[in-house]
Amino acid sequence: MKGQVALITGASRGIGRATALALAGAGAHVVLMARSQGGLEETDDMIRAAGGTATLLPLDFIKEADQLDMLGPSIVQRFGRLDILVHAAGLLAKLTPAGHIPPRDWSESLAVNATAAYRLIRACDPPLRAAPAGRALFLHDVHAEEPTAYWSLYSSAKAAQANLVRCWAAEVARSPLKVALVDPGPVATKLRAAGFPGEDPAKLRQPEEVGTAILALLGQDFAHGATLPI
Repeated sequence: MKGQVALITGASRGIGRATALALAGAGAHVVLMARSQGGLEETDDMIRAAGGTATLLPLDFIKEADQLDMLGPSIVQRFGRLDILVHAAGLLAKLTPAGHIPPRDWSESLAVNATAAYRLIRACDPPLRAAPAGRALFLHDVHAEEPTAYWSLYSSAKAAQANLVRCWAAEVARSPLKVALVDPGPVATKLRAAGFPGEDPAKLRQPEEVGTAILALLGQDFAHGATLPI
């Protein structure tokens, strides 16, 4: 991936960080996006220690969503291209009955788990289509396909993201750009621990394994709009 530029959200920890490390290790310059400045700096330190390069872009999808609109043009202006988008950011708010969801929690879940994807697509579609072999992957979750009691807040937003991504994939089907959902299954992340606090994280897949798998997927020719298990 030498010479390619990749934008990775949720890069301050978990799957986003692991993906950033994998892509940077393969030669890509990674643009790291997350809410936590400190977490991004930790990821950056790890990348640089391994000989890679990164640019930090701290941004809160809830409070600063409008700034996403100029993201694609800004990356092209600075680096001349954008080849890869991996949207790994996610938010698990309260697990609660559907009738008890607070309006603020509903808005924040949609902002991170659905609206951010819309803004990323809107901003990054032109440079990704212009790339020789553009790739866009969005982290998916089984709860978007299998509605479960008390998970309506999270699963509704993830289902919205999934359908948005599938529509976009159909629209770019005749271009070199490939768009897909990625379902990593249960992974030892902070989000997973919030939903399943009784699990032993040592018995789950680790983010590093998922990051390596995503790197491999980016080099493959997958079907438009597919949900790719890894």
